[in-house]
Formats: sequence, C-alpha cells, structure tokens
Amino acid sequence: MDRYFNVLAKFRNKALRQKNVVGVGVGHKEVGNMRTKQLSVVVFVEKKLPASELKRSHVVPRKIDGVDTDVIEVGRIKMLGVRTQRIRPAMPGCSIGHYRVTAGTLGAVVKDRSTGAPLILSNNHILANGSNGYDGRAVVGDPILQPGKYDGGNENDRIGSLLRFVPISRGSAEQQSSCPYASGFSAVTNAMLHLIRPNYEIKVFKKLQQNNIVDCALAAPDNPELISGEILDFGLIQGVTEARPGMPVRKSGRTTGVTSGTVTTVGTSLKVEMDGNEMVMFNDQVTTNMSSQGGDSGSLVLTPDNQVVGLLFAGSDKITVFNKIQHVMDALNIEF
Repeated sequence: MDRYFNVLAKFRNKALRQKNVVGVGVGHKEVGNMRTKQLSVVVFVEKKLPASELKRSHVVPRKIDGVDTDVIEVGRIKMLGVRTQRIRPAMPGCSIGHYRVTAGTLGAVVKDRSTGAPLILSNNHILANGSNGYDGRAVVGDPILQPGKYDGGNENDRIGSLLRFVPISRGSAEQQSSCPYASGFSAVTNAMLHLIRPNYEIKVFKKLQQNNIVDCALAAPDNPELISGEILDFGLIQGVTEARPGMPVRKSGRTTGVTSGTVTTVGTSLKVEMDGNEMVMFNDQVTTNMSSQGGDSGSLVLTPDNQVVGLLFAGSDKITVFNKIQHVMDALNIEF
C-alpha cells in the first residue's frame, strides 16, 4: 500500500487543480462497473469525458510511476444536509410542510392554468395535513414552512400559504339503498313505527367506499422570488409524459435524495395507511421499485430526461407509489 500512497502524494495536487476532478484516493480498480481486486490511484471526476475533449495535460495516464490509475464519474459532491435546511430560493426536492406537519418534499413549481401565477406543488398530506376538507385539519391560508417543522422550521421560515387542495376521503359515504330487501324492511318497519310515532320515518342506506386518485395540494408563495423551478440535482422540467410498465424513473426527495428504478405496475388500486393506522383506498396509481422513505412524499417522479410522470405520496420497504401526473394537473388546474 505504501507504494500507492507515495504515488498519490506526488499526484494529488496536480489532479485537484483540474476543473473536472473532484477527488483522488487509493482504491480497487473498476472494469465495466465491476470492482476488481487490483489496487489503483482512483480519480473521481464530475463527468467522464473522452480524451479527445480534454487538454493533453488533463488526461489521466493509465499508469503513474508503474501504478495503475482509474477514473470514476461521481457527479458533483454536496453536503447531504442541504435538503433539510432553509433554502432561498427554495428548490423542488427540499423540505417543506404545513405548519402542523412534520416535513415532506417540495415537489415542483407549477403554473395556475387560469392566472399563470407560480405555485408550489406537493401532497395534500404535506401542505394540507391530510385534510378531507371539513375536519379542521387545515384551511386555506394556513402557513407553509420551508424547511418543515421537523427540520427546524418555524414562523420565521414561512414561505407561503395553503391555496387549494384535493380532499382525501378517509372513510365511506352513504347512499339510500335501492335493494328490494332493504325497501321491504323499511316499509314493514315504518308501518309499525307510524303506529306510535307518525312523524318519524326509517330509511336504509348503503355504505360506499370512497376512493381517491390523487394526494395533492398547492401553496401560493408569499413572494415569487422565494422559489425556483430547478429541481435539486435534476435541473428544469422538460415536459410531461405517461408512465408505462418498465419505464425508468427517478426522484429527488427530502430524505433519500436522488433514487431511481423502473415502473412495475399501472392502473393500480391500493390500500394506503394514513396516520392513526387508518386505511384509505387509492385507485389508478403507479408503483415502482424505486426506493423512498418518510419525508420523500411530495417528490416529482420523472424520466431520466426530466419528463414528469407522477407525484410520489406513499410506499413500503419494497415499492414506491405515485399519482399519475395528468390526474394531479387536472384536479388542481395547473400546468408545468
């Protein structure tokens, strides 16, 4: 090992002066993305370029003083805590949340179809506290914090206010039954009831499971200059497309940063657990093997060329679930 460290010491400063180089060290050489047992001086670069595009003095030689070298592309290296910090302008991929919520992910900066105003997109359960619209969990105008409360956000970190959301149905509805057996029961029961309470009447209702297709909400920024449309690590959105089985996808989220995978199912109906162990039904969802964790909710799901396919809202140890982006756009009357 001493031989390799001696070469590294001689080469380190020269390598780090090169703009594309972000690090050097000693490690095992990689061939075809497979790690070998051969030690080498490893040069980490932001982007791997062909020798023809580099100055001759910037080309890493295959060997230095008889020691093998290896060039590995790693991208730009950043402090991992940035996603949970206060960021101005706030960027999609960072921490955000309703003032009564722990924290989630700022999904995107979108435009109102009617006014063209820039708005903040994330989940209902991130920006509207999982409200069904009449439970008092959230009301239009509530403060939105960046970073979210769990990440230290307080009233001084207000970035905007809740503008509108699609209510999440958390139970079942009732509809008067048309079943002949139920009608017969009502008729007999009412005939008996009218003998003692002529002004009362009994009706039989059928319980209906209320299904959801989106978990989404919008916040209006206090000032448009407080937000940026560039997604952390991805840049600007390039369009919208529909998810298909086998399609490669990726996301940039508060908790796990950048992860990628492939679409596994579409048109999926799922029972999703919300707070309080309450199970809520969602229809026409998309699943992927892309990894995610709590706090990634609200992330946009995109193709490798930054076409938007969905809005992440749920997952397990094995799968991640997202709404179809067209459903979200139609429900909130927005565009990218």
